[in-house]
Amino acid sequence: MSNQNPASHATRILVLNSGSSSVKYQLLDMHDGARMAVGLVERIGEETSRLVHTPLTDGGEQRERTAPIADHGAALKAVAEELAADGLGLDSPELAAIGHRVVHGGLKFSAPTVITDEVLAEIERLVPVAPLHNPANITGIRTAQALRPDLPQVAVFDTAFHTTMPEHAARYAIDAETADAHRIRRYGFHGTSHAYVSRKVAQLLGKDPAEVNVIVLHLGNGASASAVAGGRCVDTSMGLTPLEGLVMGTRSGDIDPAVVFHLERVAGMSTDEIDVLLNKKSGLVGLCGDNDMREIRRRIDEGDQRAQLAFDIYIHRLKKYIGAYYAVLGRVDAVAFTAGVGENAAPVREAAVAGLEELGLAVDAGLNAVRSGEPRLISPEYARVAVAVVPTDEELEIARQTYSLVNSAVHD
Repeated sequence: MSNQNPASHATRILVLNSGSSSVKYQLLDMHDGARMAVGLVERIGEETSRLVHTPLTDGGEQRERTAPIADHGAALKAVAEELAADGLGLDSPELAAIGHRVVHGGLKFSAPTVITDEVLAEIERLVPVAPLHNPANITGIRTAQALRPDLPQVAVFDTAFHTTMPEHAARYAIDAETADAHRIRRYGFHGTSHAYVSRKVAQLLGKDPAEVNVIVLHLGNGASASAVAGGRCVDTSMGLTPLEGLVMGTRSGDIDPAVVFHLERVAGMSTDEIDVLLNKKSGLVGLCGDNDMREIRRRIDEGDQRAQLAFDIYIHRLKKYIGAYYAVLGRVDAVAFTAGVGENAAPVREAAVAGLEELGLAVDAGLNAVRSGEPRLISPEYARVAVAVVPTDEELEIARQTYSLVNSAVHD
């Protein structure tokens, strides 16, 4: 593959997030960070495939296609057609690079990386530790390479931000030779979000990121916590896979490993069945049948005890991680809530901080109730530790990292 440097005037970045049956995309102009188009292709490979495309320049209107899309190649070609219809085609000389979200980069990739054959081979070697995500990411990369072989393709890894964890935080207490032979350690995920939010918190406090210690709580259907000391991750809740840590929408989070052996011996469940149970039938959906926090709160308001217990378990785990990361950091300047639940569920934020006044944490009820798309503080002025809500922007972070990398190559 050719990796020619983009022209110096090229400021557009196409961000691709390829899932197993979907492609999310955004086209951004890094001159000012403005979004030019956003879209989603879903149910790839099915008869009910759907593409929703929204141009964000010149008052464009959302367009939708509902027709079979056979594979990722067809999906990206359809995306290219939609962009071209808005004068934003992939053949534009203003397109500097394509940035790809790649879930697992192992220990080798601690920064955004221009994709070469060797890089792609290493991403493939990591498939056993990211079987749900890396294959789809690889498919998206190869498809984009075929469409624009002359354009730099950049991988931005979910795990990269967490590679700064010290060994005592990243290692599991199992036989070291076995762990090393099979790459078993804590890698962490949601790294682009944790990086973006921790930096935004520092801006909110008017400080340099190197001066700020922050606990970031990324609470979506997938959920993770991180302890960030002076801009560097020193601990995170997800591990070898995104299953470890907090209670999530469909994932169990922390669990006694012996539960797996017990289910195999006593329930006669296969490894694959246990995998599905813990990843897709556990967490909030396993506890109460719903993984949408809005629905769970509605049920709680109606007196539903199963929903209440699910919420209480979710909050209990969250508090444990806040306390643990407070101890890891020693000094905490802020706790930041982000992602779908973290940004929008005021009751979750209130409950997570309740009772932690001795740690300097408090939430102002009025500020917490305000809905806004802007980063903001929700703690009272007297609170020793700031509590913040910071809308995450993983696509912008990927675009920034991609543009910075290819732009530096232009000027080398």
